Amino acid sequence: MARAKPAMTPDFMYQRILAKDRSYDGRFVTGVLTTGIYCLPSCPARKPKLENIRFFDDEAAAAETGLRPCKRCRPELFYRGEDWDGSLFTGLLQRLREDPSRFAEIGDLAKAAGISSTKLNDLVRTEAHLTPAALLHRERIHLACEMLLGGKDRVVDIAYAVGYDGEATFHRQFLAATGLTPGAYRGLRQSDRFQLQLPADFRAEEALSYHGRDKDGPAERRIGENRLLKVQALDGQAAILDLTFAAGGTSGALVDCRVIAAKKLSPAALAEAHRILLRMIGLGSDAGGFEARGKRDAAIRRLTAASPGLRIPLTPSIFEALAWAIIGQQINLAFATALRRDLIDLAGTPVPGANDMRLHPDATIIANLDTGDLTSRRFSRSKAAYLIDAAKLVAEGELDLAGLADGPTRQAEAKLLAVRGLGPWTANYVMLRGFGFADAVPVGDSALATALQRFHQRETRPDAKETAALMATFAPHRSLATCHFWASLHMAA
Repeated sequence: MARAKPAMTPDFMYQRILAKDRSYDGRFVTGVLTTGIYCLPSCPARKPKLENIRFFDDEAAAAETGLRPCKRCRPELFYRGEDWDGSLFTGLLQRLREDPSRFAEIGDLAKAAGISSTKLNDLVRTEAHLTPAALLHRERIHLACEMLLGGKDRVVDIAYAVGYDGEATFHRQFLAATGLTPGAYRGLRQSDRFQLQLPADFRAEEALSYHGRDKDGPAERRIGENRLLKVQALDGQAAILDLTFAAGGTSGALVDCRVIAAKKLSPAALAEAHRILLRMIGLGSDAGGFEARGKRDAAIRRLTAASPGLRIPLTPSIFEALAWAIIGQQINLAFATALRRDLIDLAGTPVPGANDMRLHPDATIIANLDTGDLTSRRFSRSKAAYLIDAAKLVAEGELDLAGLADGPTRQAEAKLLAVRGLGPWTANYVMLRGFGFADAVPVGDSALATALQRFHQRETRPDAKETAALMATFAPHRSLATCHFWASLHMAA
């Protein structure tokens, strides 16, 4: 029997605007009587009291009363089908990448976009799940990496070229973002081994457990307590990333990476190995920012208390996250793990000298499979078709995963949801584990619902809409909050 849709009462609609619920954009409009404007339910502006609000069925009804469109959520563009914010962010990102040194301060970004600092903060939070400062530092570091690897400029000159005000600041920011000093990163041109310096509170167990969850995994394997092997394609050949984690000491925690390949790897390939390692350990997660909010938010403080410093390990490639999400739809973890193993055994490339380890098949390989190849390996016909169809879109360039990773995040989600067989849970899982977006939540996830039930001491598990409402309080860090909830189940066990 179908569940009845919730009545669109003022109280219900008010809860939707408090949650900034984008799924209700287009279903009603909020009129703010005190300011004379009307907004979308997802508007990031501070919410007025319920008695100062009037709800309308659509934009036309709100405009007829003399209300003006909000300049922050731009409802008039939404109803015309235009993504004004997405275009604005894309243009700003392009200018930032062309020359990050032009933007000495956050205010320079706002001026370039022609918006206020408040609007800039909302824009970057919504479209990139970052603060403007984090976006600026990310692009500076990306350019610095290119200059260090491909040129001979002095480190101090590179620091100024990418927009830092001195070598000391650049050194500190570069180390925090990459785990390497600028000089050590430049050393990737000669060495197949490097050590990342990690924060003192870094928790290696999350990365080791996530990537080593299949003890017989053919593409990655945990060895003992602190070592992980990952097979990866580099320079057109299979290579092994041999990772060893060391506990913190006087120099802090470390992860030692040895890249093993039959033929000598190029500097670009070693830089790619470094980038993959950063994804796998989740060094880019804003653990400190989320936990700092806990000083004034009791719910966050209680959630993070058992796992301080937790970060989000990402899949080595975005396509691996997409494949895993499709495989894992609506089945338990053990069976999903077995299906993934079957896929890699079937289509993965063997690695010379690595016993039974294989490369995870890329999109091109999976796109050339027949559904029968997978149904013979316990895949359902629909799951096999969804996986192959998605792989074809990636292989043919119609689904540009690398391009979507830059944002805008709403466009990335829309592109994923347009793929046959991908629903909200799958899309948000890919956004969390593949793209590394900071404010994604896989609504409908069984484990998340169970953790929320325990956290709030409820008699029943929350449904999808209740989950979305309960997770809204953790925005814009819902990805980290989700991982803390998942971690709480393991600790309880």
